[in-house]
Amino acid sequence: MVQPKAIQKIGSELAIAWSNGEETYLFLEKLRRACPCAACGGEPDLLGRTVRPEVQFQPTSFDLQGWEIVGGYGWQPRWGDGHRTGIYSFSYLQRLGAGEEAP
Repeated sequence: MVQPKAIQKIGSELAIAWSNGEETYLFLEKLRRACPCAACGGEPDLLGRTVRPEVQFQPTSFDLQGWEIVGGYGWQPRWGDGHRTGIYSFSYLQRLGAGEEAP
């Protein structure tokens, strides 16, 4: 599995240098809007349907305050609006960087 070698906030973007030599640049607003947590992305019901809740954003919602690496698989940001429950798998970050849309 490809792992990040370095992660850095540069202005309004997150820069990731990967162990395979590739680099990813993601706008912070795109990252926040693509949050995979249940409060942002929704949860499937018993029939497997996922209803995405309507999330209200404010300017501080896109202000990246810091982050943690979770296990060997993910990145967990802390946003200026207090949101911190989303864990972005490394493969999800790569997909977002490749221009694939969030679910």
